[in-house]
Amino acid sequence: MKIVIQRVANASVTIDNALFSYIQNGLLILVGIEDSDTDEDIEWITKKAANLRIFNDENGVMNRSLIDINGEVLVVSQFTLHASTKKGNRPSYIKASKPDFAIPMYEKFCDEMGLSVGKEVKRGVFGADMKVQLLNDGPVTILIDSKNKE
Repeated sequence: MKIVIQRVANASVTIDNALFSYIQNGLLILVGIEDSDTDEDIEWITKKAANLRIFNDENGVMNRSLIDINGEVLVVSQFTLHASTKKGNRPSYIKASKPDFAIPMYEKFCDEMGLSVGKEVKRGVFGADMKVQLLNDGPVTILIDSKNKE
């Protein structure tokens, strides 16, 4: 499982020109799922995301977590995180899971993230043509791969 975390002042998902989800002050998380992902990957990566100290304290130092600031979360599925660009100029998405596996894993990810932060997680719609808008705060953008726990 791969995620891209972006610290945001606000973020939204629009579908068919209608606002679907909106958050302020928190994290926009893009999540890519592959067939080898497990519940253990979800548990590890959601706890990591919820507890990352990437929000400023009173001294302007990144020393607070999403939980500490009571921030919001917006999670959007993003199969392109598993793009392989090794050959040619057209990315291959062969490592990205098909919907029958990915949708339940995406839902579990969102549910587990909600448990980790103690509040509802806003979502995109799996497979929809979404317009994602964000105001990246910092900017702070972090990549995490559950298969590469550095």
